[in-house]
Amino acid sequence: MRKLVIAIVMASIGAMPATAQVRTGYTAIAAGSLTEAERTLTRERAIFPQRPELMLNLAAVYARTDRSTEARALYADVLRAEPVALELADGTAESSHLLARRGLMRLDTTIAAR
Repeated sequence: MRKLVIAIVMASIGAMPATAQVRTGYTAIAAGSLTEAERTLTRERAIFPQRPELMLNLAAVYARTDRSTEARALYADVLRAEPVALELADGTAESSHLLARRGLMRLDTTIAAR
């Protein structure tokens, strides 16, 4: 099972190995360094373009930096791929599709609230 942490469902940092935290942008997102997280995630996506945890975390960064169009595109990419069970920081597992749908719902809620 792949490790995943996205900004919208972050829990405890201790639940993931340090390498996974860095490669999925979790450490930078948790520290509030969205620029660093974006850089890390973009670099990792160049190597692993179809990994849903990278797309989900990058979409979360885009959403938090007011780039809803880009976030929406990444969530759609995740939904077009086969669903993958991803382990969250708190040790629970969720479907990549469920996480993408939640991200889209949050985008829609944010846009409606403006």
